[in-house]
Amino acid sequence: MILSLFWSSLAVVLYTYVGYALVVGVWARLVRRASPPSSAAFEPEVTLVVPAYNEADILAAKVDNCRTLDYPARKLRLMFITDGSTDHSDQVLAAYPDVQHLHTPERAGKSMAENRAIRYVTTPYVIFTDCNTMLNREAVRQMVRHYANPRVGAVSGEKRVLSDGSTSGAGEGMYWKYESFLKRCDSDIYSLMGAAGELVSFRTDLFKPLEADTILDDFVQSMRIVDAGYQVIYEPEAYAMEPPSFSLKEEMKRKVRICAGGWQAMARLLPLLNPFRQPVVAFLYFSHRVLRWSLTPALLLLLLPLNAVLALSYGGIYTLLLAAQVLFYGAAALGWQRAAQGQAAGPLLVPLYFTMMNLAVFRGAGRFLRNAQPAAWDKAQRATAP
Repeated sequence: MILSLFWSSLAVVLYTYVGYALVVGVWARLVRRASPPSSAAFEPEVTLVVPAYNEADILAAKVDNCRTLDYPARKLRLMFITDGSTDHSDQVLAAYPDVQHLHTPERAGKSMAENRAIRYVTTPYVIFTDCNTMLNREAVRQMVRHYANPRVGAVSGEKRVLSDGSTSGAGEGMYWKYESFLKRCDSDIYSLMGAAGELVSFRTDLFKPLEADTILDDFVQSMRIVDAGYQVIYEPEAYAMEPPSFSLKEEMKRKVRICAGGWQAMARLLPLLNPFRQPVVAFLYFSHRVLRWSLTPALLLLLLPLNAVLALSYGGIYTLLLAAQVLFYGAAALGWQRAAQGQAAGPLLVPLYFTMMNLAVFRGAGRFLRNAQPAAWDKAQRATAP
């Protein structure tokens, strides 16, 4: 029984982080060959909404970035919502009469701000983007062209982490390159499994108000659109650039929040796991999201004691595998120590970031079970943009 549990656990772990990427990589390539991407010109009216909480220091730069987007000005409306902000955001935005500014003194979190903003959107398409990101000039055009297809309900852009040479920046950048590959494959096969909140658009009539306590607004909103039978497209030529977390501690805080939101999302999106409703969606969602947020971290934790028992009983390959596990986690601990001392993690970056991600799952699950993750969360401190 221990042998079977060990090898099956190892197989799930390898499938989650390696096997799934291989499967969807081949599958997506076959789909791309069969169905070349559409290049239809499409310029509908769009509202660009920017939720901003105490972002006065960067508001002007964000407005200027939005104004330089390559899209007809008469068809692009700019809306900033600063609910709960206590800085001088109103003074900054007052200098831009073409920007619609929404504000209430109460802060209820990003989901509620978006719920409120959508009531003022009169265009058929809406784009949400974080205030601390900068968009490439073609972002809006590249996103909305997909809506020429009536089956497309949402389009997500790509998140790109600006390198600053730090360990947290290198780790976050490495993770997002891997994640972007998976997102592109999921989208090519059928639909993206969760949009990135840094840059995401929706058909306005498909946007449904979220629960007040929603942690991952972008993920839940986009997956509910998938559940309704529409596709969510991933568009890497529309991207949002942002600086990395200020430190590994700040990055860990961000990961824990995301994992708490992942558990909340899994509880609210159970119909997506029904293989009889949408079999491809169920496969992609379970493999890409559910395994990584639930079963696989638990199996990783189980592998170490199982491996120790087998090494004592059989030796051989089990001793080598146990040594490999101990070295891997030892490298992660050493990488954390080096980063805490301001040194580059170097080759220790992979075990360090991998271990951080999986530890964040346990902390996030605990926070979800205790209902201790507020929707109006504290922002992780970001490094200064290079």
